[in-house]
Amino acid sequence: MTRIDRRALFASGAAAALLAATGASLADTPKVGGTLRLAVPRDDSLEQVARGAVFDTLTEIAPDGTLRGELATGWQTDSQARIWSFDLRENARFHDGAVLDVRDVMAVLGDVGQVDALSDNRVRLELAQANPGLPFLLADSRFVISRNGQGVTPLQAANGTGCYRVERAEDDRHFLGRRVAGHYKDGLAGWAETLEVIVIPDARVRTEALRDGFVDIAALPQGEGFSPHRGLRFFPSESDMALAVAGHVGMPRQIGTDRPLDDGRIAERWWLI
Repeated sequence: MTRIDRRALFASGAAAALLAATGASLADTPKVGGTLRLAVPRDDSLEQVARGAVFDTLTEIAPDGTLRGELATGWQTDSQARIWSFDLRENARFHDGAVLDVRDVMAVLGDVGQVDALSDNRVRLELAQANPGLPFLLADSRFVISRNGQGVTPLQAANGTGCYRVERAEDDRHFLGRRVAGHYKDGLAGWAETLEVIVIPDARVRTEALRDGFVDIAALPQGEGFSPHRGLRFFPSESDMALAVAGHVGMPRQIGTDRPLDDGRIAERWWLI
């Protein structure tokens, strides 16, 4: 996408892009439904958000910064924090219909240490060196659980246990995901019915797309020529902007601030008011 007619772009289904949100909460109660649209530059943002939508990890960092289980329902370690065991969720399914299997988890943990199955839903991991922070480490998107250890790309073929299954995707250009009915997180996450992320390299076009209502959130780092506009909010702040967000987007009271895309969890955490 170098030179394009932006009106033609946004009139097409592939371009009505984008998804997530920013800044400060507008409403305490998430709303279900709608399409959350996000415009991003040509960097790793599209893949980061898509991973957070399609895949789960064993643990996750909640919006308030606390650690909680995702595909793991519990974990234990020895006094040296070198030998760990994880209890696995029994009601998680991949988007192809397969039930989460202990071998799917072993394929990922094998890159971390020596892993063995203790039962159909329990694994043991032995580290070469002690690591008390292992559960926090496993929340990183590098450790998403895929079916049989398959790769996470190409996005069109991505098969995870996350809130959204791939409906249409093209690496480095576009992603469209649809909420999985009956997901184990129903009522807790995955509020939008569909989410769309599109790569728009030109910051000026992203700005106009947001101002004209074609997208709900746009990655617009400070210094790219974006001036404050009535009805928009800025994350983390107007003086240190990474994202600009329309007023009809809701989000948790607290969100991850280490990275502007809420650690890639925007897809399942933000909603339309």
